[in-house]
Formats: sequence, structure tokens, C-alpha cells
Amino acid sequence: MRMLCPIAAALLFLPGAACRQGEARPKTSFSGDSALSYLRTQVAFGPRIPGTAGHRNAGDWILARMRERADTVVVQSWTHVTARGDSLPLRNILARWRPAESQRVLYVTHWDTRPVSDEATDPARRVMPVPGANDGASGVGLFVALGDALHKVPPTVGVDLLFVDGEDYGDFDKDVDVLLGSRYFADHLPAPDYRPLFGVLWDMIGDAELQIYQEGNSMQNAPEVVDRVWRAAADLGYGQVFIPQGKYTLTDDHVPLQKKGLRVIDVIDFDYPRPAFAGQHAGYHHTPDDTIDKVSARSLQIVGDVALTLVTGT
Repeated sequence: MRMLCPIAAALLFLPGAACRQGEARPKTSFSGDSALSYLRTQVAFGPRIPGTAGHRNAGDWILARMRERADTVVVQSWTHVTARGDSLPLRNILARWRPAESQRVLYVTHWDTRPVSDEATDPARRVMPVPGANDGASGVGLFVALGDALHKVPPTVGVDLLFVDGEDYGDFDKDVDVLLGSRYFADHLPAPDYRPLFGVLWDMIGDAELQIYQEGNSMQNAPEVVDRVWRAAADLGYGQVFIPQGKYTLTDDHVPLQKKGLRVIDVIDFDYPRPAFAGQHAGYHHTPDDTIDKVSARSLQIVGDVALTLVTGT
């Protein structure tokens, strides 16, 4: 994803650091430990760069796990030809619970990883692929663990878990060869009248020092969904993690869906870690340091509790 501008960078250091310590007690049947285990499995496949064995094996694993858990699974497969002329084999995986239900909730995450570490401070490391423990695997871990919970206790509405491919491949500054899966899904919706009640993109939600601010495009284009998610988090006692203030405006997988009229927001911890002033890029995002030691079961538990509560009410 790409940052367009900081909404309020001065808000970075707010009370709430104390909430980073210790373990989150589960508030639902969601298991953060299981989510972390699934995250580890994704990382063990290696970089999930479209066209590589790691990418193919990770996608096969996601598909198998969703077929074990969901009521039905739809696969969207296509080939994307890049600006350089390369052909990328891509697939979106849509796992559905209560597929006949007209009232639905759409959850989105991306499962691919970036082929280059362009934000690494050392130029020699910029050609290395991103391991994607947080940026790629955390959303997958979250969704497979959500599948566990939804398989045991069906949701009160129809639920679609969409794993999009090719989010992180190309050049965000030029808007070339990025957000490929979400753009494809936006152009190939499950039905012409597909309009979920609301949607949430869950991205980079495994950060061990989790603080999630309200993203700019989300607040502008689906403020009622932002309010719904942050109220649910506050009701669960996670108000110091889901911080009800804006900071960044991002180009991410929610944007193509918003352009099609879907009320989808971005739930993302973009500080991974990232400095408090604009224009300086640092931290683990899009670097070889996006590794398993930077994520935690506690963070996954918090986000999973919120995600599950939104579709089950418990």
C-alpha cells in the first residue's frame, strides 16, 4: 500500500502504550494462538511472490484450509501482464459462509508478498524480497482462524472472506501493477447486485506493538463503517488499540472496491514502526525485517475478537 499523506502525524504518541504490554484475554471463540500458527505456516513457504513456488504452495494451502471450513469457495484465476511484459499467474480466493444470504459482510486481506524491499535503508538490501510476516501473512492467519470460529458457530449474516492476490507487486508511486486482486474482484463481483452491508480490509494487523488509527479514505468514503468497527473494539475493551483518530490516507485494497460503490474500510497499523513526522520512511514495512519476531498472538487476538464480533454479535 502507499501513503498519500499523514492526517495527523503529531498524534502518533498517545496514551495507550501500556496496552501493548501483557497478553490479551480472548473475548470470543477466536484463537490468536491459532492465527499465529497459521501465520507461521505462510512465512515458512518463503516469499509469496506471484509466479514463484512459494506463492503457488501458499495459495494451495489457503484454498485447502478454506474448503475445510467454509460453506463454499470460489476461485478467481487470471493472468496479469505487467508493464514490463511479464505474465503473472494470480488467483483470488473467496470463502463464503451462508452463501444464499442476501445480507453479507465482506472481509478482505492480501496474501502475496512484495518482490523487493524498496524501503530498506541499506541500498544493498533493497533487492531482497519481503518475508511478509505482517504485510501478507498476518491477514491470512487472521482469516484462517476466523474460519475455525465460523465453522463452529455460524455467523448471523452471510460472510465473505476474500484473499486477494497481487496487491504488493509493482510501483505504488506510479500506480502500476499494484492492487491487482482487488481491482480484478471489483470488476468481477460475485453477482451484478453484490452490495455487502459493509466491508473491512484487514492489513498489517499482526504488529506486536499494535495501534490502529482511522484511515483517511475510509473516513471519507465509509464513515459509518469506521464508526461500527471502532465502537465494537471499544465495547470489547480495545479502545487503546483501535484509536478513534485519523492519521494516514492510504492507497490500499479498499480503494478499488470503494470506487465500485462498496462500503469498505481499511483497518491497518501502518506504523510498523514509522516515525512521527512526514516524509521519513523507516521501520519494517517493505523491508527484509518484516519477520516473524515482529508479530504477536496478542495482536491477532485483539483484531480477531473485533472481526468475529462484527459478524456474530458475540
